[in-house]
Amino acid sequence: MKKLVFVFAAIFLSFLVATGQNPAAGYKIVQRIHLDGEGFWDYLNANDATGMLYVSHGKVVHVVDLNTGKSVTTITDVNGVHGIAVAPEFNKGYISNGSGDNVTVFNLKDFSIIGKIALTGKNPDAIMYEPFSKTIITWNGRSSNATVIDVNTDKVIQTIPLAGKPEASVSDGNGKVYVNIEDKSSVSMINVKTWKVEQTWSISPGEEPSGLAIDTETHRLFSATDKLMVVLDAETGKVVTTIPTGGGVDGAGFDPVLKRAYSSCGEGVLTVIQEDNKDTFRVLENVPTQSGARTISVSAKTHRIYLPTAEFGPAPEKTADNPRPRPNMKPGTFTVLVLEPAK
Repeated sequence: MKKLVFVFAAIFLSFLVATGQNPAAGYKIVQRIHLDGEGFWDYLNANDATGMLYVSHGKVVHVVDLNTGKSVTTITDVNGVHGIAVAPEFNKGYISNGSGDNVTVFNLKDFSIIGKIALTGKNPDAIMYEPFSKTIITWNGRSSNATVIDVNTDKVIQTIPLAGKPEASVSDGNGKVYVNIEDKSSVSMINVKTWKVEQTWSISPGEEPSGLAIDTETHRLFSATDKLMVVLDAETGKVVTTIPTGGGVDGAGFDPVLKRAYSSCGEGVLTVIQEDNKDTFRVLENVPTQSGARTISVSAKTHRIYLPTAEFGPAPEKTADNPRPRPNMKPGTFTVLVLEPAK
């Protein structure tokens, strides 16, 4: 996923004032889950079926009990972890290892390692469980393709060429998968019956999409770009509307019960978007979070929202080899913020 984007507090406050949002309304942080270890993070997965939160963090995956917020275990047999997908009916979890070009498979009950699967692409980033086809799909950033794994056998069964660099993806549960193509500013639709890309749609005026969410009932896609959420018709690819969000966006989520889409923004804002109907959307709130809280997972059961972040010091000086240096993360500050709406 994209690198961290940080904005001074003054800019953040100006954004709230400019959009007329009340930072004290509605959603609030109800818990901070502190997790040990160092290193940066990427995706996380709050899975209602297993009751666990799976959090990528450097060279490990943290497993946290959703009910208690307590750490259950740490999975260490990973290499440059990006994302975690789970297939509860098969009692298997899958971790994309960007540095290893493979996937770690683990047992969901005792967290033992089942094995590793070599992939047909480079730098697997986002990963998903696709329930219609009973497969795991990795989206390989450096090779612009996707690898499809049969969950029954843990064998690679397909490689899907893509138009560009893939980011987050979603399934409609009925045979169609959608994926953001970051460097082409588009969304591609894949038919899992043929494993072919059937459509690729522009998300203009949005650019470089990262997070993606879906309302399977109204067939609406929510493609998160920096400072803009693009809503598309999942059947036609037409842009329905665009909605302003915070800056430094990386993730998107959707609560199918509350009918709310979320855009998690690295500058320290969670933009909450209310779906009034399939063609009408409005910013409900911009919730102050914390700088760096750019990835997201949403529990449809509890309506809680999970955002990982940490505290940072100043960024190193720019160099020719590193023109965009990341700020240094302060040791021992990695945290998952837990937000929930007002009762």
